[in-house]
Amino acid sequence: MDALLTSTLIVALAEMGDKTQLLAIILATRFRKPLPIIAGILAATLANHALAAFAGVAVASLLDGPWFRYAVAASFIAMAGWTLIPDKADDESGEASRFGPFVTTCIAFFIVEIGDKTQIATIALGARFQSVVWVTMGTTLGMMIANVPAVYMGHELVKRVPLRTVQVVAALLFLGLGLWLGAETAGLI
Repeated sequence: MDALLTSTLIVALAEMGDKTQLLAIILATRFRKPLPIIAGILAATLANHALAAFAGVAVASLLDGPWFRYAVAASFIAMAGWTLIPDKADDESGEASRFGPFVTTCIAFFIVEIGDKTQIATIALGARFQSVVWVTMGTTLGMMIANVPAVYMGHELVKRVPLRTVQVVAALLFLGLGLWLGAETAGLI
């Protein structure tokens, strides 16, 4: 249950102001069909994060040892810094709309999520908790918590939510998790 709750919280907070959240807003204003967009976000996130969690579990089981746990802790601390850097949407005027809202969303979200901080967090969470299923469920739930309101509220959400405050809270969460994992590995807690 820790894997599910931690994964959900980390990704929901990290996703605030992320380029995939901006993409959700762009797609919502372009297509004005929330359900196919939400279904596309869900499908793409499940696929992307399942692969990422599997990679994390596989790497952790191959490289188990204190130095690897320190590397995972350092990755969470690095994520804290990365979270403070706001993302911008890469392309707001592509030809992707010819495929319809579901396919466009699936393709766009899967591609944009490659190498994104939430995907890297999912790899680290998979390594930490050794659970593809619970980490994938948690990170996907976190992604949906952050993006479904973005789809429904679009640009109004960006005007009303203090994204910088949420980014700072997410960064502190990553930092705390990294420091806790490092202290745990060192036997300090």
